[in-house]
Amino acid sequence: MNRDQPPWPATLVDGQIKLRPIRRRDAAAFHRLRAQNADWLSPWDATSPLGAVPPTPFRRFAAFQLRLARQGRQLPWMIEWQGQLVGQLTGNSVERGSLQQVSLGYWVARQAAGHGIVPTAVALAFDHCTKVLGLHRVEIAIRPENHNSIRVAEKLGFRCEGLRPAGIHVAGAWRDHLIYALNHEDVPGGLLARWHKTLELS
Repeated sequence: MNRDQPPWPATLVDGQIKLRPIRRRDAAAFHRLRAQNADWLSPWDATSPLGAVPPTPFRRFAAFQLRLARQGRQLPWMIEWQGQLVGQLTGNSVERGSLQQVSLGYWVARQAAGHGIVPTAVALAFDHCTKVLGLHRVEIAIRPENHNSIRVAEKLGFRCEGLRPAGIHVAGAWRDHLIYALNHEDVPGGLLARWHKTLELS
């Protein structure tokens, strides 16, 4: 664990790609981006098994996420590329005790896809979680139909550990999810460094 870097707030940067904490004033840009990408994102959005519920106002949602972050339970980042908001990456349900793990969830706007933004963001988050927070395992749950997200996990060398049947309520129903994971000792030199090397060799 790196005690020289505070666990939160944490801003992580690699080139023109930045992970920075969610802000309440992101509301307008967030809603605009989500509206522009509704068809692209809605098939993968988590939903409530209790049926339609009124959406939480963004500023209240952001304040809640930041409170969880200060408690060490959540890592709510926004993704910026070339200075513009293009997506979101969240470390959900940080587990301590005997587990020492976190589950990552992310999305990116259609126009930002295919530029290596999400793999870089995931690599940044992995290194922060393992090197700074001292977590042992980072997990990503992905619907089998979400080929773009699967490619992200595979590019970064996450191993597929199997299927979690009806694991998460998404787009109005319980959906199967593939579980991808990496442990800290799987990438002793850091995931971002390995990702850079992969890009150099490709």
